Amino acid sequence: MLDFRIATFLTVCRTMNFTKAAEELGLTQPAVTQHIHHLEQHYGVSLFRYEKKTLSLTEQGRLLYASMNAMTKDEEILKKELLRTPEEPPFLSIGVTLTIGEYAVLSPLAAYIEHHPNINLHVHYGNTRNLLALLDDGQISLALIEGFYPEKRYGHRPYRTEQFICACAADYVFSGRQPNRLRDLFGERLLLREAGSGTREILERSLQARGLSLSDFPRFVVVENMHALIRMMKQTCGISFLYRVAAKEELERGTLREIPLSDFSMQHTFDFVWDQNSIYADQAMALSEALLSHPSARSGAFSRALG
Repeated sequence: MLDFRIATFLTVCRTMNFTKAAEELGLTQPAVTQHIHHLEQHYGVSLFRYEKKTLSLTEQGRLLYASMNAMTKDEEILKKELLRTPEEPPFLSIGVTLTIGEYAVLSPLAAYIEHHPNINLHVHYGNTRNLLALLDDGQISLALIEGFYPEKRYGHRPYRTEQFICACAADYVFSGRQPNRLRDLFGERLLLREAGSGTREILERSLQARGLSLSDFPRFVVVENMHALIRMMKQTCGISFLYRVAAKEELERGTLREIPLSDFSMQHTFDFVWDQNSIYADQAMALSEALLSHPSARSGAFSRALG
């Protein structure tokens, strides 16, 4: 059981407000301040600082938060393990983004289940932002994501790399001339994923690197499901940017076609991500290695050599 003052510290870290932390914990603000001062005296460092009336963590505070937050999550997992009887199978909980979960990891997962018949598995689906939140909250031990994340905060390794393309229906009629550059597409309706989706974030960053943005597309439709987005594309509702693997079958059947652009060519890597401060980090790494051992993990058009 962690010291009660650690719970106070973590609450202050989450709220970044001593008054709000006191209200959540049912304490007085002086009591919260006293708890933080006790920890600062114990560790011999300052954990918070005020800059222009804004509370923030010091470098030492961030280090303590990462470690104590991981310990808090690990304690909850440990409690469940202690209560598990020998007859109960081990339980794993992982998360995958929608694109990866539907198109790029099913075969490795199926092979893993076949080779580990006594393990119960919960697979969470969500966008990159949601999965990182589940990982931070200790609800999953491993995430396979497509979007960007703060690499220094997590343990990580590449899964596979895929082409990111622009596509439309085979019979789509452009509003103007045949496009050759990104700017030629501004008159088309853009079908895109929701904020927090890795697919959308990659598009946003790619456009930004070229001095462009989503606002350059005045007509758009936000779709929170890749299957629905692809179906809308096939119905000539607009164009979209997505991973080739997500539209592989439609491209091969000829119901969708790639839009070749002279100023757009990119690929992006799907990554395994886990809490590097957790005592269960080795288990997460072992699971990622097992999934990487499946041949399909290397089938991406631009797959990296595995380290």
